[in-house]
Amino acid sequence: MADTKTLTLELPSGLAEDMQAAGRALMVEVVQRGLRDLRIEQALERYRQGISTFGAAAEYAGLSRSELAIQAYARSIEPPFSNTTVQEELR
Repeated sequence: MADTKTLTLELPSGLAEDMQAAGRALMVEVVQRGLRDLRIEQALERYRQGISTFGAAAEYAGLSRSELAIQAYARSIEPPFSNTTVQEELR
C-alpha cells in the first residue's frame, strides 16, 4: 500500500452518507478525479487570463498539450494551433 495520510473533511450529511456507502476505493477515486478536474480548470483559467502559456498550462494540469486542447474545446476555450497540435489531433 502506498504511503497514506488521514484527512478529515466536514461534508453535508447526505454527501457524507453517500461517501461512506461508496467505500474507501471509490472515495479515493472520487477525490483523485475531482482534484484532476480542478487542476485542469485552474490551468485553463490561467491560460485564458494570459497568466500562462498553453504549454505551461498543460504542464500545470499534468496533461499533454493535445489532451489539454481537448479539455479546452469541451469548455469552449480556443487553444492555440501549431503544426504539432494539429498532427496530434489528426492521429
